[in-house]
Amino acid sequence: MRLLAVTSGEPAGIGPEICLRLADFAGDAHPVILADRELLAERARLSGLNITLRNYAPGNLRQAGALDVLHLPLAVPSQPGKLDPANSAYVLALLDRALTGCQSGEFAAMVTAPLHKGVINEARLPHCPHFTGHTEYLAEMTHTPGVVMMLAGATPHAHADGNLRVALVTTHLPLKNVAAAITAERLTEILRILHRELQTKYGFASPRILVTGLNPHAGEGGYLGREELEIINPTLKKLRHEGMNLIGALPADTLFTPPILAQGDAVLAMYHDQGLAPLKYATFGHGINITLGLPMIRTSVDHGTALDLAGSGKANFGSLFAAVREAARMAAAMAKEK
Repeated sequence: MRLLAVTSGEPAGIGPEICLRLADFAGDAHPVILADRELLAERARLSGLNITLRNYAPGNLRQAGALDVLHLPLAVPSQPGKLDPANSAYVLALLDRALTGCQSGEFAAMVTAPLHKGVINEARLPHCPHFTGHTEYLAEMTHTPGVVMMLAGATPHAHADGNLRVALVTTHLPLKNVAAAITAERLTEILRILHRELQTKYGFASPRILVTGLNPHAGEGGYLGREELEIINPTLKKLRHEGMNLIGALPADTLFTPPILAQGDAVLAMYHDQGLAPLKYATFGHGINITLGLPMIRTSVDHGTALDLAGSGKANFGSLFAAVREAARMAAAMAKEK
């Protein structure tokens, strides 16, 4: 059974308590929780959960009702719902330890609970002066020049296999900066990564990728913007000559409808909310985030820290379970490839 590193994320949020729920995970994986052990014990008490917390050791076998914890200490005690920049280095230390374990082969994949970008930036850490998210941080730490953020989830209004997959050309950018960031070079890189990963990690021999336009009505022939005419469509035409099955550029307001989605295996959206608003509407609570292009497998929940729910025991843990299942499935698929 493959070991998966699960980072518990922002200690003031719901991450620690949804990680505790993995004591009941029944899939083909062995989650190891990276967290402060005392933090987990306190959240278990607040949530009314009776869970055995064991110190992680590589040879441990899974035990029903128990969690293996790789202990990393908080800088200061954490209270539910109360952010403290003093613990920002701890949050990044969880990621760094999971990454080291994946790179060494200790872990088959990493799964991340939510963190809080604002409080990490407030901490002004010397080695991370501007934190924009898990995706960008892991790309930088692994010296990966190109990665793709893709969210996915099961929904009846999706692709032929029942899963909606939406990848992004731009991620955590202010909207005013999006158009300038959509270049032929960036679009080419993103599509090549997405095409390759859909083949190697999802088994699509010739993946069908639905591509949105940037502007309303995909530019309306240039009257509502020229990015489709000058950048997006010429790039798609060039990549079709490489053998990619690309459909678009399509108006985003009609792409996310069952008849259109049925024609593809994944969607590539131009910016964050264009793609993720419809996906989260369709799959929220069970959707997941996948970083494509990294030298290891990384999946995540599709929600934030939910500070208002922290410590209540009421947080939905369905997305975390889905992320763990997907990480295990991808690890098995990659093992077969080798």
